[in-house]
Amino acid sequence: MTSDLLDIINRDPAPQPWSEGDKIPWNEPGFSSRMLREHLTQDHDAASRRTGTIERHVAFIHDVLLKGQPGRVLDLGCGPGLYSNRLARLGHRCVGIDFSPASIAYAREQAQAEHLECTFVEADLRTATFDPGADVALLLFGECNVFRPEALRDILTKACQALRPGGVFLLEPSTADAVERIGHTPATWSAHEAALFSDKPHLLLHESFWEPTERVATDRWFVIDAATGQVERHAASQRAYT
Repeated sequence: MTSDLLDIINRDPAPQPWSEGDKIPWNEPGFSSRMLREHLTQDHDAASRRTGTIERHVAFIHDVLLKGQPGRVLDLGCGPGLYSNRLARLGHRCVGIDFSPASIAYAREQAQAEHLECTFVEADLRTATFDPGADVALLLFGECNVFRPEALRDILTKACQALRPGGVFLLEPSTADAVERIGHTPATWSAHEAALFSDKPHLLLHESFWEPTERVATDRWFVIDAATGQVERHAASQRAYT
């Protein structure tokens, strides 16, 4: 959402969960491209885990959940295919679905270069169709926390219906404590030549809120263009599940 400095002053001091947007703009091409860099870096685990952790997870999925036998994997919120492509190298057929055009393009390029049995679909999990017959469905790294509860129920229902009889759904929520800590994060501001929210020089204002009744943390960012003073607002909410 584009606004001006007065909108920052007059902002809602306690926004309700998801009232200012469902997610940060994963599907906006510029943001998606910048986020891809964060997915691929080995400097932090904020967007995707680092390689060593992903490879340990893939080994668990292959050895324990798939019993070392070729299977079909449905990777929901697959990002740049860091799990799917590795699983395909071990002989599995994978379908990855994600909202980010840059991540899906990267995943496809990697799969095509190695002739892997992977199909990557650019789609919103809330509206996407999940084909049946999966041996394992994945929804990892707290992705489930970011959806409104009713949307999450629909996604979980579709995922379970996509499994073959005896299939396994591997769901990894963020812990309740971790989500609550996000909601109590102190407000900050920082100056950037270029960063995740903009390629141009800008100020970034960030504040967080905790709604104890619904147990939802909300992050809000104001991105102020240094040249024009134009303000963009982004927000994202996460629900804490026990």
